[in-house]
Formats: sequence, structure tokens, C-alpha cells
Amino acid sequence: MPALASHRKPRSRTAKPSSAVGFTTAALAGVTLLSTQSATAAPSEPKPSIEEVQKKVDDLYRQAGSATQEYNKAKEATGEKRREVDQLLDEAAERTEKLNVSRRALGNYAAAQYRTGSVTPTAALMFADSPQAYFDQTQLMDRMTDQQRRAVSEYETERAAAARQRAEATKRLESLTDSQEALRTSKQTVQTKLAEARTLLATLTAEEKARLAAIERKKEEEARRKAEEKAAAEARARAEAERQRAERETPPVTDTGTGTTDPGTGTGTGTGTDDGTYTAKADKVLAFARAQIGKPYVWGATGPSSYDCSGLTQAAWKAAGVDLPRTTWDQVKVGTRVATADLLPGDLVFFYDDISHVGIYIGDGKMIHAPKPGTNVREESIYYMPIHGSVRPA
Repeated sequence: MPALASHRKPRSRTAKPSSAVGFTTAALAGVTLLSTQSATAAPSEPKPSIEEVQKKVDDLYRQAGSATQEYNKAKEATGEKRREVDQLLDEAAERTEKLNVSRRALGNYAAAQYRTGSVTPTAALMFADSPQAYFDQTQLMDRMTDQQRRAVSEYETERAAAARQRAEATKRLESLTDSQEALRTSKQTVQTKLAEARTLLATLTAEEKARLAAIERKKEEEARRKAEEKAAAEARARAEAERQRAERETPPVTDTGTGTTDPGTGTGTGTGTDDGTYTAKADKVLAFARAQIGKPYVWGATGPSSYDCSGLTQAAWKAAGVDLPRTTWDQVKVGTRVATADLLPGDLVFFYDDISHVGIYIGDGKMIHAPKPGTNVREESIYYMPIHGSVRPA
């Protein structure tokens, strides 16, 4: 028996893996999975360049400017509709008082007839479901006196007018509500665009902000150079106009053969193309605008302590006795269109394809304007922004 036992093949034992080995295996699997996911994940978007940031910020400010004009338009419409509603409500109150007077007159007739113990047509009218139901009983009309009929007619007229007035007031109130909603929407849009611009600028490092400032300076220098070119062109034009004026005013000399000269008559007027009346108004506009330099831009503001772009132009021309509409979109339709080459001080210059900005031309390629949030009213080249067109308001 012991010999047989010595030939048995020893049973192999499977070792149970330790917990440390299991953790290591899981960790390796996890690393492999993460590596695979990392290899297949989409790369993150590259950070925009400073030029792209600058363009985006400018675009956001332009969109905010356009939304500001929407806000100004909605605000003006809201104010107008509120005045209409207030007037209608006042008229409705007066109409109601007239209706009450007519009602009291009918009541007096009914009371007098009741005291006599008879049910008269007036009393029947007062107890009827409606005056119209009563009027359908035409046989009773003959029993009413002329005075009673006049009272009923006045009552019915005032009642119908009061009903129409209430309906119109309700309609105007609904329109006012729509305008108020548009006002809130425009305000939210402006605030959103400005917040986006501030957030984008806040993400820049100090070095990136310095580079952005350098781009702005380059842009300003280019705009200043163009303004200087226009100033030189205007100076040449003035000199030429002065030369022509001097020639017109110089009397001709005629040789009479006796060594004397004929003084001539000299009929030149020397008025040129500039209208003296317009110049007088423009002087008032520019005086007002210069007095506002340094005041802050606030969207929706019309002065006197702050302005948005169209609020400044509106206030400046009002100082010259000319009423301009509130928004850039309406101001561009006023007066006469003029080419950039023919600008005179006082003219309005509009910018961007959406006509979302405006400034007051002061000559030599410059303007006074309220630029954007965070800035003050100032002088600047008209070439700092793309020009849409210009108008001479008066």
C-alpha cells in the first residue's frame, strides 16, 4: 500500500490572487482605458488671437449700440402710448360723469312718476333689461313726453360713447403693454452684449491686454492720419475759395488811353456754397457739444449729465432750435444727404451698416461723439469707424 501511494501524482494547488494584485490589475486597466479615451477625445478649441478678441469686442459693442437704438425707439413709443392712454382715461372719466348726469335725470323722471302711482315709460325703461330692449317696444315711445325722450336719447348717446371709449382705452393699454415688453427686451439685449464684452476682456492676461491696447493705438493712429489728410484737403479748399472770392471782389481795370483807370463796379457776392444761416446754427450746435466733452456715455441717456450717441446729437441740435428724432435710424432720414468730401461743421456722420452710431462733425476730419459704455464724450477722427453716410439736418 505504501508503494502504491508513492506513485500518486501530487495535486496541483491554484493560488488565490491577493488583493494587491487585483488592485494593480484594475489600475492598469483604468490607465489603459483613460489612455484610449484621451487618444480619441476631440482636442480643445484653440484660444482666440488678440486680433480676434479685439474684433469680437468691437462687434459686441456695435451690437449693444444697435440694441440701444431699439431701446430708445421702444422707450419713445412707450412714452407716447402712455400719454395716449392717460388722455383716453381722462376723457373716459369725463364721459362717465356725463353718463351719470343723464342717468340721474332719468332717475328723477322715474321717481316723480312713481310718486304719482303710475308705471310710466321712463320707469319702464329704468326697470328694463337694457335700454335697447325698451326701445324695441315702439308703441310705448308715443306715451313719452318730448323732454323724457330727449333725456333717454342723451343717456343712450353717452352710454354708447362711454363703451367706445372703454374699448379704445383697452386697445391702447394692450399696445402699451407690447411697447413695455419691447422695452424690457431691448434693455436685456443691451445688458447681455455689454456683459459679454466685459467677460471677454476679463479673460485676458496682462500681456494680452497690453497687446490689445497696442492694436487700439494703431487703429487710432490710422484714423488720425486719415483725419489729417482730410484737414489738409479742407484747408486747400478754403484757400482756393478765398482766392476765388478775392478775384471776384477785385475791381477790373480798363485802359481809357489817357493813363487813368476805371474803378469798375465789382458785383461778386463771395457767398460760396456755405449757407450763413446754417453756419449760425452749426455754431450753436458745436458750442453745446463742446460743453458736453468729458461727460459719460450712458446708453439711453439724453442729458444733461450723460448721453448716448443719438441723445447727444439730438440735444446739440435742439440747442440750435432744431428738433431731431430720437434714434440714429430716424436721424439719418432728416435733412439733406451729403458726401464725406463735402462735410461742414454741424453735419451728422453715421457709422456701420446698421447705422448704430452717430457723431457731430466739427471739421478737419474730426467729430464730437459719445463713443460707448466706459468712455466719455470726446473729439475723435470720423475714420475710427466705418462711415455709413452723413446728413445736414437744417
